[in-house]
Amino acid sequence: MAEKKFDLEDRLIDFAVVIINFVETLPNRKAANHLGGQLLRSGTSPTLNYGEARSAESRNDFIHKMKICLKELRESYNCLRIFHRAGIYDSEKQIQFLLEECNELISIFVKSISTASIKETGSKSELV
Repeated sequence: MAEKKFDLEDRLIDFAVVIINFVETLPNRKAANHLGGQLLRSGTSPTLNYGEARSAESRNDFIHKMKICLKELRESYNCLRIFHRAGIYDSEKQIQFLLEECNELISIFVKSISTASIKETGSKSELV
């Protein structure tokens, strides 16, 4: 795929678009519809919540909103793993990209939350 972007907001938007395109290619089957709806919600949510985090009213508010992004990314990652193990996808390349990108985004959010928590309290956040 293309070179990774360093603008996190753009990267999250690109991730959401690939999630949308992935869900649109799923077969019209009960499991795919159920998990696809879940992935559509959790995979697009981090982008929207990150916008909220950027407008946080305090460091604690920022950390809270970033943790919501992280929670949604972890949910998306597990949903993608289910799709992969169940073989419910059209493109191996696309699902591998989504798994890798989601994992990288999780790492970015873990580090960001940890850094923001250290600045706030002087110690790492325990719930990251």
